[in-house]
Amino acid sequence: MKKTTTLRRLLESSDIVVLPGAHDGLSARIISQCGFKAYVAGGYSATACMLGAPDISQLSMTEMADFYARLSDASPLPLLADADTGFGGPANVVRTVRAYERAGVAALFIEDQTFPKRCGHMQGKHIIGRAEWLEKIKAALDTRKDQDLVIMARTDAVAVDGIDEAIDRAQLALEAGADLLFVEAPTDVEQMRRICSELDGLTLANNVEGGKTPFLPTTELQAIGYAAVAYPVSATYTVARAVRDLMNSLAQKGTTVDMAERMVNFEEFNCIVGVDEIRNQETAYANFAASIVHQKR
Repeated sequence: MKKTTTLRRLLESSDIVVLPGAHDGLSARIISQCGFKAYVAGGYSATACMLGAPDISQLSMTEMADFYARLSDASPLPLLADADTGFGGPANVVRTVRAYERAGVAALFIEDQTFPKRCGHMQGKHIIGRAEWLEKIKAALDTRKDQDLVIMARTDAVAVDGIDEAIDRAQLALEAGADLLFVEAPTDVEQMRRICSELDGLTLANNVEGGKTPFLPTTELQAIGYAAVAYPVSATYTVARAVRDLMNSLAQKGTTVDMAERMVNFEEFNCIVGVDEIRNQETAYANFAASIVHQKR
C-alpha cells in the first residue's frame, strides 16, 4: 500500500495517530523500529539538525525537500512534512508540492504566517489574509498527483487574532478541500475542545514541550476529538541535552567512560542502522555475479 494511502486510512480510523518527530535520518529509522505507524518532521528540527539554528525560515524549499527525501529513504513509514508558508505565492506552492511528492512524503502542511515565518510557539507572529492563504491551499490540492497525499491546513491565528478567527479560518480551509486541520498553539483546554467540536474535519494536536499549548496525554487528546497528535521537537530536545551532557563530561574529565551507560554500543548501533542487512545484500549480489561467471566458463 502507498504511504499516502496508509496515512489517510490511519487518520480516518477511530484511534488517534501518534506522530513522533524525527530529528534526522537516524531518528527516522529508530522511529520505524519502535512500533509507530507514521511520523512527522518539521522545520524546527530540520533547521536545528542542518544549521544548528532556530526555526525562522532559514532553510530553502529545495533544502527541505532534500531533507525529506533522505528521511523517506531512511524509514518505511508515512511522513508528515512541513511546507512552511509554501515558500511564496501559489506558483511557489505548486513547485513545493511537486518537490515534496518526489521526496516521498505522505502529507504536507501549509500555514498562514507571513514570510519569514517563525516557530508557532514563539512570540511576534504575523498572518496573511484569509484569501491569500486559501489560494495556497487550493494550489496545493490542485497540484498533487497522488490524490491520497494529505494536504493539511495550518493556521497561527490564535496568537494574532484569537481563537474565533482561527476556527473560522480552519473551517474555510476545510471548505476549500483541506484534508486535515491544524490550529496551532491554543492556550487552554477549552480552546482545544472548541477546535475539535466546532470544526467538521479531522484535526491535529501539537505537543511541544514547554510550548503554549497544554501538554496532554494522547488518550485525553483522543477523548477531546483530535485525529492525530504530533511530538515534533521531543527528539531534537533529547539530542541537544544528551550531546551537551556528553561534551561537558568529556571536557571536564578527559574521557567518555562516565557516559558509556547512556550510549548504545558498537554492535547495537550497527543493528540500528542495518549493517547486517547491507552485508547480506552484498553477499547475495556477489553470489549472483559469481554464478553467472561460472556458467560462462
